[in-house]
Amino acid sequence: MISKKVTIFFKAIKFVLNRGEIIDKKLKCLRARLKPGIIILFLSMNMLRVAIETDAAAMLEIYSPFIRHTGITQETEVPSEGDFAGRITGTLPERPWLVCELDGTIAGYAYAGKYRDRKGYQWSIEPSVYIHEKFQRHNVATALYTALFEIIKIQGFVNAYAVITLPNDKSISFHKRFGFTDFTVYRNVGYKLDQWHDVGWLFKQVNEYGANMKDPVPFSQVDKTILSGILQYASTLIQ
Repeated sequence: MISKKVTIFFKAIKFVLNRGEIIDKKLKCLRARLKPGIIILFLSMNMLRVAIETDAAAMLEIYSPFIRHTGITQETEVPSEGDFAGRITGTLPERPWLVCELDGTIAGYAYAGKYRDRKGYQWSIEPSVYIHEKFQRHNVATALYTALFEIIKIQGFVNAYAVITLPNDKSISFHKRFGFTDFTVYRNVGYKLDQWHDVGWLFKQVNEYGANMKDPVPFSQVDKTILSGILQYASTLIQ
């Protein structure tokens, strides 16, 4: 009976965000009828959360094979744990960096990278997601991107550009499911592992264009209750 209720809950759960307010009252009623311990147990085993410095080693375990053995990233040398931790702390004040934790193991991570340094580009981001090879079929990437794009939307970012080394049909299909469209291809722009690589750019509009644009809200100033709701909902997508 408990497992049936959990299934019903996680199929029914839906956050409707209107500038950060959850307005689906029926969901709240359904949630109130379930035992809190059920939800807490599930989220303690499978959860999305904001990354911290000490996650660097686990994330490097995921990322380093992509550096050493593939052209998916054009980075050629594995950064030190300290350098990678610096990337996390350097990103978080302004943009989200999330991890997915399954049974105490970091299964994947995603972050919104800076598009370019010039002030006029501040409404654009470059998202990245990396998943541990052992957790490729658990919907981890979907959960991470669902949360990531909800967050950058309420922050006020407008454009997202996905940069994908070609060929990579899996990544392109994944991004198109999230509303990305083909933008351009840079031919032979990267050289790694003794070969030249084409890199495709995909585009997604996150918010509307307008005049008198306000600066994006720094990630450190995003309402913690709203953030918690987004992460909890996205955690339910993990299989």
